[in-house]
Amino acid sequence: MNSAVKKIVVLLGIIILLPIAFFVLNEITSLNEREEVLNTIYNNQLEALLFSVNQYSEDVVSSWASQTSLLVEQLQTSDDEGTQKLLNKFYDEHVSLEMIFIADGPEDTDIEFLYSTQLKNQLITNYPVKDLNKIFSATLSLNEQTINRLYTYQRGGYRKIEPLKSDQLQNHSLLIFTLEQEGESKKLCGMIIEPETFVFRILSPKIQAVAKDEFIISVINRNNNFQFNSTKDFAVKEVQLEKPLWMIPDYTLGISLVGKTIQDLVKERAATNIILIIILAVVLLIGVYIVYRNVKKEVELAQIKADFVSNVSHELRTPLALISMFAETLEMNRVKTEEKKKEYYQIISQETNRLGKIVNTILNFSKTEAGKRKYNFTVADINNITEQVYNNYNFHLHNKGFEFYFNKSDNLPFVKVDAEAISEAIINLIDNAVKYSTDNKEVNIKTGQSDGFVFIEVSDKGVGIKEDDQKKIFDKFYRVSTGSIHNVKGTGLGLSLVKHIVDAHNGKITVISKINEGSSFKILLPVSNNQ
Repeated sequence: MNSAVKKIVVLLGIIILLPIAFFVLNEITSLNEREEVLNTIYNNQLEALLFSVNQYSEDVVSSWASQTSLLVEQLQTSDDEGTQKLLNKFYDEHVSLEMIFIADGPEDTDIEFLYSTQLKNQLITNYPVKDLNKIFSATLSLNEQTINRLYTYQRGGYRKIEPLKSDQLQNHSLLIFTLEQEGESKKLCGMIIEPETFVFRILSPKIQAVAKDEFIISVINRNNNFQFNSTKDFAVKEVQLEKPLWMIPDYTLGISLVGKTIQDLVKERAATNIILIIILAVVLLIGVYIVYRNVKKEVELAQIKADFVSNVSHELRTPLALISMFAETLEMNRVKTEEKKKEYYQIISQETNRLGKIVNTILNFSKTEAGKRKYNFTVADINNITEQVYNNYNFHLHNKGFEFYFNKSDNLPFVKVDAEAISEAIINLIDNAVKYSTDNKEVNIKTGQSDGFVFIEVSDKGVGIKEDDQKKIFDKFYRVSTGSIHNVKGTGLGLSLVKHIVDAHNGKITVISKINEGSSFKILLPVSNNQ
């Protein structure tokens, strides 16, 4: 049987390792074939980084627009002194924002300008208000189509901010959005931004956070040879990928890698793949070993099942033979005394009960293995369940010459259990204690509470269990193969059933045993089951 297992393992090894070996060779000989694919993937990643910077700039400007709308509402109820205080405070907090204006529409020629009197304003310095009014009126008129699109967005419940180009304001950027709509009047609000200040003060921290030490992200304006880089070096550099900066016309975002080329990355990726494949091969070899162990275990289990069939056949045949023999004797009226008849009837009854227990054990185990066993959980007192089992077995054990004791702990918390299943588990433990007791016939049942568990402990002073066997006694069909324990009749299912029942209650079962000193089995049921 071991030879068959080894053949299976060798076959599995060949099936798994040959494809891996072929794949590794193919990976080594085709490093350059993935360059184009990886380049595409990497460009997509770079685009995602630039998109995040663009999205951040849009979020900042959108926040400014909301704050500007709130400012305009506050100004409507302020006097001249209060208005200037509000404006001075607002521009102190928005250093890259140079001016705000309000217009009644794209055809408005009388635009209202809102600016700080405390801060130096380049626009006010360079242009009289009258000229600014002409510049912005002309800009709005030229972009009437864009502004009408903003009104459409507003009617749909969405406020959009659009950048507008003005040839006369080369060092500034104009952002326009709708304020409100009252009847036929459609108010517009414009924000004039100083682009380079916006880049250094607002975008720079975000760019540094995105770029880290892996990329160089740049903000570029080729009209005036401006380039901001995420590194300390602000010299004009060639970028690998370039996208428009949404909020500032004529400015673009660029990105390039630090230190390594795509080809280097391809080779590194291929080397990483090979290492991963080698690791995978090792893992698969470990898997083959685990399969070998499992197959070996299944073979051993098959042998145990064969022994189980043999044991059960013997277990069934013996009581059937006794029942048949004594029934035939009684039927043929060969027994002369009533006392002898009573003895034969008792034997038939005992063997019938024994048969019933064997059959019930097998049926319960079959249901448990098939997952068909249903548990009826109710809140119950463990003392009551245990005491009922004790009372049912007390007379029977005393007749067999056993000292049978029940020590219960009062005031135990109720737990949620299947009373019938727990009773079955206790009975199995008592049966084992009786079967494996020799000269010192004593069985003790004890209840108590420990570390959030209610426990039922069944102990005896029987033959005991070896430490190596204690790890296996809860396995299905397992029976100790040597010593006096092996000579005791049984199916090897009792403790496996107990383990299934305890697991179904989210509990634990422990065993403490010493050879020739006895065994103690403890069922622990969590008190939290009642919650």
